Parts: sequence; C-alpha cells; structure tokens
Amino acid sequence: MRILIIGEGGRESALAAKLQNDPRISKMFFANGNATTDVIGKNVHLSEIKELRDFAIKEKVDLTIVGPEAPLVAGIKDEFKKHDLKVFGPTQKVASLEGSKAFSKKFMQTYDIKTAKAVVFDSYNEAKEYIQTQQYPLVIKASGLAGGKGVVICDNLEEAEATIHDFMIRRIYGDAGIRLVIEEYLQGFEASIIAFSNGEKLFPCIAAKDYKKAGNGDSGPNTGGMGSVAPSPEFTQEHYADFEQNILEPTIKGLKAEGFSFKGIIFFGLMVTKNGAYLLEYNMRFGDPETQVLMALMENNLLDVIQDCMEGKDIELKFKDEKAVCLVMCSGGYPRNIETGFEITGEDKVKHSKLLYAGAIRKGDKVVSNGGRVLNIVATGATFDDARKKVYEDASHVHFDYGFFREDIGKF
Repeated sequence: MRILIIGEGGRESALAAKLQNDPRISKMFFANGNATTDVIGKNVHLSEIKELRDFAIKEKVDLTIVGPEAPLVAGIKDEFKKHDLKVFGPTQKVASLEGSKAFSKKFMQTYDIKTAKAVVFDSYNEAKEYIQTQQYPLVIKASGLAGGKGVVICDNLEEAEATIHDFMIRRIYGDAGIRLVIEEYLQGFEASIIAFSNGEKLFPCIAAKDYKKAGNGDSGPNTGGMGSVAPSPEFTQEHYADFEQNILEPTIKGLKAEGFSFKGIIFFGLMVTKNGAYLLEYNMRFGDPETQVLMALMENNLLDVIQDCMEGKDIELKFKDEKAVCLVMCSGGYPRNIETGFEITGEDKVKHSKLLYAGAIRKGDKVVSNGGRVLNIVATGATFDDARKKVYEDASHVHFDYGFFREDIGKF
C-alpha cells in the first residue's frame, strides 16, 4: 500500500510511527511533514487540495489520512472521492461540525446533546448588548477555525467587550471570528475522547487529558496543547456512562438523522462538572497532542483499524494497561510571536522516551525549529509518575534557543 498523510505536526509523526513497521505499506508520503516523517517516508511540499489530488493520482496513493482540520473543512474528501481516491475523514458538510461552532452548537441543541447554554451572533452590536446582562465568567468563541486559539474565558464585561471587538472588528482570526458563539462558563475538568467511525457506529478510545494553557498550573494563554496524558486520571466509569448516554448516543442518532455517514474520526471535547459531562466541541480528526499518547498505548494495528472502518466493519479497540505522558516543547513566544530557525540538539540522548518532531525540519545534517510546537517527548510506564520521570529526564537533554515547556504535565 501507498499512504499519504496530510499534516506536519506531532500528531502526524505519531501516526507515522505507529504505521511505519507495517509490512503492507510500501511507501508513505507526508504533506508537508516534518523532521520525523522525512526519515519514515518522503515529505512533499503541497498544500492546495488540487495539488494533493493530482499527487495522489500520479503516485497511485491507496489511502489518504488527513491530520489537520483545514483540508477537511475545505472539502478534500469530496474532491478525492470524485477520482475514486480513498480518504479517511469526513466530507465537507460533516466537517462543518468542527469548521463552524455555530453549526455544531445548533446540531447539539437539535439532538439534545448535553452542552452548555449558548447563543450565536452575527451582529457586533447585538453581541455587545447581550453580554451586558450575562453572568461572568462567560465563554466567547470564534465560530470558524482559529487554530485552537479562538476561545476566550472572560472574567468580566470589560474583557468580553474587548474579545468581541478583537474577533468581529479587528478580526484577529480573520473570517473565523465574524460569527460568535457566546456560552455559559462550565466549572470542572476537561477530557478528550477520540472515536473511530465506520459509517454506522462510533468506537471510542480511552479518554485523554490535554493541557491547553501555556504556563505551569494552567496559567497563561490557550495554546494548541502543551502536553497530554492517557488514560485521563479524572475520568471515571461513571463519567463514561454519562458521556455515552447523554453525548455519544444522541450524537450517533443526530449523524444518522442528518445523513452524516462518514468513515473517519470524531473527537469529543468534554467538560466534566458536578452535574456530569457536557460537550464543548466536536473535532472531525485526530487530536493533537492526544493522538501521541493514544498511539503509545494502542495495542491494535492502526492500519487494520482504519481499513475495517473504511469497509464498514465493527472494531474492538484495545489499549495497554499502562499510563502515557506526552510533553510538548515550544518555541519562545508561543502561542503569540514565535521565534524559530534554531538548531535542536540532544536527540541522541533521548533514551527512555520517543521523540516526535512537530514544528521542526531537517536542513542538511541539522534539525531546526520552524513552528510553535517544536517537538513531543512521549513515554509510557506502569504509573504516571514512572512515565513523567522518563519524559522529563529525556527533555533535559534536548535543547534549542528560547525553547520552553511546562514542568507539570502528568502531575494533574
């Protein structure tokens, strides 16, 4: 088989590492890839859907796996399907469950999926008027894709007014913020559940925990994810039963009612409160950095799982009875003004973990940073403490100028 993986982050490195020893795979291509994937396969510099389509036809690609959300929302599945090219992922319409928070919120409300109370706004003045009468904290979300950064928890009216102005008038996330979802703030802990879809049923993985804030103790701005652990230490069997009844099952019913059959991934971003689990968002692809810990623990052959889903077969997911920790090392200034282009050293001293590059490329015999989240260090152990000791010991040997990471991943 010839496989194309679209994306260039740590998630794509984790998928590549999971697939690389499968004897059925003769060639892996990565668009655009990173310093890990170009050792496993071949990086190709393509971004437009038509370029990717033409490449897949020319190279006789048997299966395309889409990592990031943007190509799915732009309709890569629809375009590839016209040419009998197989894509593990949803159509453009179904991808709107991630691409438009307004669309997904309406879906949740229509099918009684447990979620925070929310109102959608297209008008700046109406949104500004609405927040005058609300309780705080209040959550304001850009409806469109904002790279995981378009969500702000506002503690007071002044912050809410500034956020609405930033999104709708200044357009700091472009068109993503011209429509807003303003919703009640839920107090609790977050959990991520990634599920495989075979077109009829959803098959959830174990729950993972993502660390979104840039600083220790969950301080600082939201990021794309500073680390992750699995299984989620806080997510109990009772929480899962609540998720299954009030979120998973009504989601399956809603997908069927809307004709949203797809073969791919659906990601449930949850907030678990004293009143149970609430759905914050859907993502229609593998999470990053949750995928890194899930792949470290998954016992199944990933290609088997994907092929069975593509053929509409039921799957049984199995995970090791261990703990996994993923630490993300970032460029100075992340998630705002990042500094890149620095040589990364110490990979040869990583002994107890797996190093997966993300925002890093090879230049000659050097690896240099070229993104915000530069690399991941992933380890497993009998306990979280065992796994995090391995991760942090190995992280101490890896260096690049102005690089930083959180010191409390896996401490909860």
